[in-house]
Parts: sequence; structure tokens; C-alpha cells
Amino acid sequence: MTSILTRTLRNLPLTYTWATKFPLRSLTTSQPLTTAAQTQSKKTLTKPNVKNIVVVDGVRIPFLLSGTTYKDLMPHDLARAALKGLLHRTNIPKDSVDYIVYGTVIQEVKTSNVAREAALGAGFSDKIPAHTVTMACISSNQAMTTGFGLIASGQYDVVVAGGVELMSDVPIRHSRKMRKLMLELNKAKTLGQRLSVASKFRLNFLAPELPAVAEFSTSETMGHSADRLAAAFSVSRAEQDEYALRSHSLAKQAQEQGLLTDVIAFKVPGKDTVTKDNGIRPSSLEQMAKLKPAFVKPYGTVTAANSSFLTDGASAMLIMSEEKALALGYKPKAYLRDFVYVSQDPKDQLLLGPTYATPKVLEKAGLTLKDIDVFEFHEAFSGQILANFKAMDSDWFAQNYMGRKSKIGAPPLEKFNTWGGSLSLGHPFGATGCRLVMAAANRLRKDGGQYGLVAACAAGGQGHAMIVEAYPK
Repeated sequence: MTSILTRTLRNLPLTYTWATKFPLRSLTTSQPLTTAAQTQSKKTLTKPNVKNIVVVDGVRIPFLLSGTTYKDLMPHDLARAALKGLLHRTNIPKDSVDYIVYGTVIQEVKTSNVAREAALGAGFSDKIPAHTVTMACISSNQAMTTGFGLIASGQYDVVVAGGVELMSDVPIRHSRKMRKLMLELNKAKTLGQRLSVASKFRLNFLAPELPAVAEFSTSETMGHSADRLAAAFSVSRAEQDEYALRSHSLAKQAQEQGLLTDVIAFKVPGKDTVTKDNGIRPSSLEQMAKLKPAFVKPYGTVTAANSSFLTDGASAMLIMSEEKALALGYKPKAYLRDFVYVSQDPKDQLLLGPTYATPKVLEKAGLTLKDIDVFEFHEAFSGQILANFKAMDSDWFAQNYMGRKSKIGAPPLEKFNTWGGSLSLGHPFGATGCRLVMAAANRLRKDGGQYGLVAACAAGGQGHAMIVEAYPK
């Protein structure tokens, strides 16, 4: 049955296509990777009697296509490498860290608290507490803001936050019936009891349970949701492919020009040293047009080329109170400012987190869209990004779905994900949030801007947005 959102948005008063709203010339590979330095200083978001929280620095190991170089490792191996890289990059004394928090989505059962195992493996003191959080694609966002809260509340001064995902080796379980049988067998005391339990076995008990790829509440995969969302907002296949090509082309330029400075080399045990992301693959619109729909067949518009790919990777950030950072002799990269989390209908609005979160975080910070110099949004699918653009630029949607008087407006492409995004750099579910924040911080430093806005959607119809402010040079 056609959803309410799909039915109503067919009448959405958008008299333009995305391609005409945002000219195709802005999607070409010749687009400059930097914008003009800001000539007008804006107000700072420092608040009286409120601690300033800063990012000293952040790193990530290269994000790799699942099934490639990291395939024989475990998640804590990747997280440990990121933590070691952070130690090397910042030279922070290991005993100066007060707390460690990591985000992940699909947990390895042997290391369910991957933050603790990775911290011990990286050489941190066993006296430093560590815990793991999960919030789908915004898990490391949650790790960062958890650290933010710990520092802001005065409990700690120095927190390491990060995230990790290893899609090359996800846990596959026995069926529930088989698990129940095995537990009963383990409790059986006598031979007779064991034989009685064993007699309940059936061959179909051996069918494995794969990790869920669908939303639990809707039984729909995210790819299907992206396809329906693109259709609801009249985002064409050509527009999605154009955006994906833009992401890969800009990521390639950024990689070649050495702008992705958060990436650190990782010597993979028994293999070569990995130095760069391996999913950046600019193609051509002609080649992309040949791919068949990946989810809604045969008429869908979401394909492998305009979707983020399964990725292995890990990230880590050093977060402190500004006072502590200066006392330790650091020059921070950025302030972490206001942030919000949002939730909406996981059926029809699963991927619209940025649309809902952006106006809320801007209002909280007392800023407007024009004040933002750098935008870093998570790219789950091209269709998801472009649908968010249209929703953000629609008074009708703002009034009918968001309870707002008017639209917030769509981010200008010349400020948006200009070093590539999740479509090209990769998306290890638990690690992307830290990448977004470091990309925003590094772009602000390079371009001379003051404010960055990070936003992401997540499974369950949730989302996150945060304001990042450049640290004064």
C-alpha cells in the first residue's frame, strides 16, 4: 500500500528538478576543493560559565571495502590501530586520559565491549574505564557527545572517543531453536536427560541466522527506504548518479592533494601497510547508468554506484576541556559546540534525520544556514542526500511535517562535502561520526571558515547534528 508520505509528496509544490535547482556545473570534477577564506569574523559560541570542549585532533585508519585487506582481523584490531595512531599523532601521555568511549553497531560477541579491549591492546592503563555505545550510523557521534557530557559536567577532563566497524566478519548465529536445544543440553545432568533433549533435534534447526539487514520495526531494508524516499521527492536516477560521481571525484582530488590528513597508515599483520581509502572509484555517468537497481526491482533508482558500500574501518578523537588542553600545551583544532539528536517515523522518514536536526541545532546555537562555512553530512545514499535537500528547501514540508513556519533552506553545494563523503570514502557504521567532525574541523582550518555543521541519519529514523567551531589561529 502506498505510504501516506509518498501519496502526499506527489503533490509537493516543487516546480523544479534537483538538477535545475543545483546546476550540473557544480557537480563536475573541476569544482575547487577550497572556498574563499572568511573575511568577516563571526561571533564565538563561547558561553559564560560553561566549559569549552575542544577536539585536540583525530585520526582514522584507512576505510576499506569489506572483504579486502582487513578481512582476517577482528574489530578490536582496527580500533586498537586507531587508538595507537591517536597516541602517536597527539603524544598524549597514556595515563592522562580519564575515559574512553567507542561506538559500534554489529558487535563481535567475543569483544562486546570493544572500547575496553581495544584500549588495553593499545597500551592504555587498565585503570582507565572504557565503554561501548551503539546508535546505528551515529554510534561514534554518540561516543563523542557522551565524552562531551562527561567533560562538561566536570567529571573528567580528557576523553578519547571513537568508533569501529568490521563488516568483513559479522556474527552469524545458530537458529533460536538450535540455541535453545544446546542450552537445554548443557543443563542436562544424566545420559537419559541428554538423550531426551537430543531427540528434539530437527535438521531445520541448523539453518543459520544472519545479521538483520532490515529495520526491526518495519521489516524494510534501508535501501528500500532510500528508493521510496527518492521517489517521494522526485529524485531521478540521473540526479543520484550525478551526485555519486561528484562524491567520488571530489574524494579522489582530496586524496591526491593530501587533504585527508586524518588518515593514518596501518601495518596490517601479515600483510602490507595500508595508507589510503580504497573505495574511491570515480566512474562515468555512462557506466553508472548500466547498473541495475539494487533494491526495488526493476524500476528502482538506487544502485550499487549511488549507495555507500559495506566498509571496514575505525576512528578515534582526543577531546578535552579547553583549559586542560592548554595546560598540556596543545593547540586544539576545533570547539565542539551545540548538538541535537532527533527521531521520526522509521517507515517513511527513516533517512530524513539531517532535515529535522539542522534547524534545531542552528536555533540552539543562535546561527542561520548562512553562518555555516562547512557542511559535512553523512551520505548513506545519493537519493537520501538529495531528498533531504528538497525537504530542507520546502516550506510545504516544513509546515506539514515539521511544525515550522518556513523552510530552513538547502546547504549550498560549494560548501557541502567538498572532500568527498560516505559514498566514496566509505561508511564503517560505528566510525563515520568522528570522520565527519574531523573533516569539518580540517576544512575550517584550511579554508579559514569559522562554523561547520555535521549531520547524519541513522537506522530507526534517528539523526544527529552538531556545530563545530574552528579554534582561533
